[in-house]
Amino acid sequence: MISNSVINTHSVTSFLSMKEKGHRIVMATAYDYAMARTVRDTEVDIILVGDSLGMVVLGYDNTLQVTMDDMVYHTQAVRRGAPGSFIIADMPYLSYHISPEETKINAARLITSAKANAVKLEGGTSTRLDAIKAILDCEIPVCGHIGLTPQSVHKLGGYKVQGKSQADYDRFFEEALQIEKAGAFMLVLEGIPEALGKAITEAIKIPTVGIGAGRHCDGQVLVFHDMLGWSEFLPKFVKKYAETHKTMTDAVNDFAREVRDGSFPTREQVYYPID
Repeated sequence: MISNSVINTHSVTSFLSMKEKGHRIVMATAYDYAMARTVRDTEVDIILVGDSLGMVVLGYDNTLQVTMDDMVYHTQAVRRGAPGSFIIADMPYLSYHISPEETKINAARLITSAKANAVKLEGGTSTRLDAIKAILDCEIPVCGHIGLTPQSVHKLGGYKVQGKSQADYDRFFEEALQIEKAGAFMLVLEGIPEALGKAITEAIKIPTVGIGAGRHCDGQVLVFHDMLGWSEFLPKFVKKYAETHKTMTDAVNDFAREVRDGSFPTREQVYYPID
C-alpha cells in the first residue's frame, strides 16, 4: 500500500464525490514541516495552511499582519512535510483586495512557489466573487469562506457569531449560492448558527466544511494547536483531543531537573574513544 505521504488521493472532484456519497471531509491546519508530517500520517483529507498562523505561530493579536511572504514560506514548509497531501493555502489580508491582477499574481505564488493545490479567500461580496473568478481564470481552485471571517475582525467588532439576525441569515445564504455560482469547489462556514450551516449545506452542491457551524456540514476543520491543547483560549466550537501542552512542559521540566541534579547525561548519552 502506498502511503499518503507519497501520493495524493484527493482532488477538487473527489471532494464533490464525497459530498454526494455522504462521506464526511476532515480538514486540519498545519503551519510547518513537523506539523505537516504529523497530519500527513493521519486520516485527515485536507491540510489547511491558514493565516491563523499569525496568531498561533507568530504571536499576533489577529491575522491581519500575515503577509504573502509568510504564507508562501509556511506553505512551502508544509509541502515538504506532506508531499502527497491536498493542501489549501489561505490568501492573506490585502492579497486579493486591491486589483484582479494582484489577486492572480498572489494566488499563483501559492501554487507555483509554495506548491499548494488550492487557495482560500474570505467573504462573499461582489468584489470577493470577482476575486474568485479572477483566480479561476488562472486555473487555480478556490475555496470560499463566509460567516465569521477573521480578516474582517475590525469591521465585525471582534470574533462574534455571525448570521444570528434574519437579515444576516439571508445575506450569508445568498452569498453561499453566489460563491458556488462563481466556481468555488468548497466553502468554509465559520461561526454561524447550526440552522444556517444546515440550510447552506443542503442548498449547494459543493461541499461545506464547518468550524463552529454545527453538525450538518459536509466536513469539519480545527486548528492543530486548538485540538491538541496548545492554545490558551479556546472558542466554544473547539474540542480538545489531547493535553499535549502539559505533556511537553512536563518533559522539558524533567530534562531541566535531570540537568540540575546531574542525572543527565548518563553513560548512554556520551561518547568514548572505544564504545
